[in-house]
This record gives sequence, C-alpha cells and structure tokens, in this order.
Amino acid sequence: MEQLVEFAGNHIGLVAGFTAVVLLLIWTEISRKTRGYTEITPLQAVQKINQDETAIVDISTAADFSNGHLAGAKHFAMSRFNKPDPEIEKIAQGPVLVVCKNGNTAHQAATKLVKLGANDVAVLKGGTTRWAADQYPLSRK
Repeated sequence: MEQLVEFAGNHIGLVAGFTAVVLLLIWTEISRKTRGYTEITPLQAVQKINQDETAIVDISTAADFSNGHLAGAKHFAMSRFNKPDPEIEKIAQGPVLVVCKNGNTAHQAATKLVKLGANDVAVLKGGTTRWAADQYPLSRK
C-alpha cells in the first residue's frame, strides 16, 4: 500500500489522467443505460425484425436511401421528428429499429422516439454501411 501511495505522489498527472478515464467510462455506461434505447448489431436486428412486428425507420438522406436500404424500411427525413407527426407517433407505439447510413444520426431519432413514449427502440450499429459489410441484402425498391 505504501508503494501505491508513493507512486501516486510521484505521478500525479498519470493518476489524474487514469481517474478521468475511469470517470468518463462510468459516465458513458450510465448514460448508455438510461437513454431508453439499445444499439444492436445486424444479426440482432435480423432476429428482432423476424420476432416482432418491428417498424424499420430509415433516416438516411434520400440519395442514400435510394442507393440501398433494409427491406421494408420507411424513409423519414430527420426534420419530421422535430414537430408532431401522426405517422411517427403511430410507429412509436410498437417496436422500432432506427437506421441511417453509418449509425450516427439514428441516435437522434431514437432519442426523439423515446420522448414520444416509445419503449422498444433500437438503433442499428454501423447503419446500412455495416449491414452491407456483413453481407446482408439491401433493397433498392
């Protein structure tokens, strides 16, 4: 124990950096648990789609959506989540999978769905880019 105290006294910057990293990890984990939605892999998404009546909401740009999307996905512009929208409110009543090109902006839409009262929301980790990389089919219809 004395060696630990001596080390900490001699390396204050290192100990402070380590403490900051640990606190950041704890904060990240707490915020992930309390955000109200999950992030799932393409395999988990396939299972969710096959088990539930999951609505697939794609918030990619129109060009990205036309280049390829998950079969059965409905395209919504992100701006539609900023005001009351009866179609989005209806989708929020059941299980929802939110998708975008890279998996980054889908988190914003998922947060807004949770605020609307949705309790079964998931985001596709890596978006359609990872979906295609994992060799799952994309629809262009």
